[in-house]
Amino acid sequence: MENINPLDKAFNEESKDRAKGGRPSFDKLLMFKALIIQSLYNLSDDQLEYQIVDRSSFKRFLGLKKSDKVPDSKTFWFFREQLIEKDVIMALFKTFNEILDAGGVFANEGKMVDASFVEAPRKRNTREENKQIKQTGTAPEHWKETPHKLCQKDVDARWTKKNNVTFFGYKNHIKADTKTKLIEEFIVTDASVHDSQAIEGLLTENDEGQPLYADSAYTGEKQENTYKSKKVINMVHEKGYKGRVWDIRFQR
Repeated sequence: MENINPLDKAFNEESKDRAKGGRPSFDKLLMFKALIIQSLYNLSDDQLEYQIVDRSSFKRFLGLKKSDKVPDSKTFWFFREQLIEKDVIMALFKTFNEILDAGGVFANEGKMVDASFVEAPRKRNTREENKQIKQTGTAPEHWKETPHKLCQKDVDARWTKKNNVTFFGYKNHIKADTKTKLIEEFIVTDASVHDSQAIEGLLTENDEGQPLYADSAYTGEKQENTYKSKKVINMVHEKGYKGRVWDIRFQR
């Protein structure tokens, strides 16, 4: 079967339309590499534009000369929205990781998993509105009468509490290579999903025989069975209890 680049597949129709006329768009590979820079350095769209203009190292990575035009922040935003709309984010992530793995970038000396909150803007809804959103996952009908209001409402985000702090939004569950710190797998859920619930989806057959590191949120009988079925070496931190003394020589 012929391997098709997810970027080429996603923007094939757009390329045909451009051939009919109009200003040529920026190279899609350049745009994707720019998003990699943005992720690695945790940059906003405005900062991404500024840093590419300012740093010759970023220009070299993107294949740009000093005289070349740099995409502006809105262009980066629109490109990212297109990737989401065309549902190619996961395919690009997999392809990117396969290339890194083929190049021997991943050390494969161990895996670590963790989860982090991604907060969404908090909106004031009535109890009835929140009840409908939670039960059906859809927006109340009367919201559709005001499209500008509806576009600011997030019906997928959820509330949760951790260490007496309340969060509203989503949760990123990731598995990374312990040596390179590169992310190999990720799952996005609403914030109410417990960290350990995503562990089975994060582990793959390629993790067999490797140590798995995680905090005590990933302990439990169900999780232990998952580690055994995936054949990973369980190095997850045990929960501490008052008055419980651990032997530092203890090994699994």
